[in-house]
Amino acid sequence: MDIVCLDMEGVLVPEIWIAFSEESGIPELKKTTRDEPDYDKLMRWRLGILKEHGLGLKEIQDVISRIDPLPGAKEFLDALRAKAQVIIVSDTFTQFAMPLMEKLGYPTLFCNTLEVADNGEITGFNMRCEQSKLTTVRHLQAMGFDTIAAGDSYNDLAMIQASRKGFLFRSTEKIKQDYPDIPAFEEFDEFLNAILSELS
Repeated sequence: MDIVCLDMEGVLVPEIWIAFSEESGIPELKKTTRDEPDYDKLMRWRLGILKEHGLGLKEIQDVISRIDPLPGAKEFLDALRAKAQVIIVSDTFTQFAMPLMEKLGYPTLFCNTLEVADNGEITGFNMRCEQSKLTTVRHLQAMGFDTIAAGDSYNDLAMIQASRKGFLFRSTEKIKQDYPDIPAFEEFDEFLNAILSELS
């Protein structure tokens, strides 16, 4: 039996940190896992910038409340979930993701959690497990499932390459050039058809 593992940001919803960067006027926060493969390093850098500017969870959640899924994402996800088991495997955090999950019809989400002080300052983060995306597909496979995985960033590559079939969706030209063996798609219709054709 197949389980489809999808990244969230950049695939189903806009990049949260880019949206927050634009609203807060802090251009440094536009950096994502498309730019920095080391997620731990990226998050610690982000938290340092938030502290420097006196920004916390509330300010980020205010921005997230105004973010909608990418056009066509919910329809894509609904069509895919009608044919396959789907898990969104994301390096985001529960405190960020839940408003977006509501807009996507509450799909299953595996993600991480933030450490937040009483004053709303984000003081740290707890990753669900080490190499969470790769670990997730490896454990699903150990339970007898085949995985099909898709994402757009460097931190998705391990789960994509470890799966029976993997795809890139709306990735960067650099990643697509560096990994020409991974089929890449830009539109939801083609992406959906490619996944459905791989279901066993």
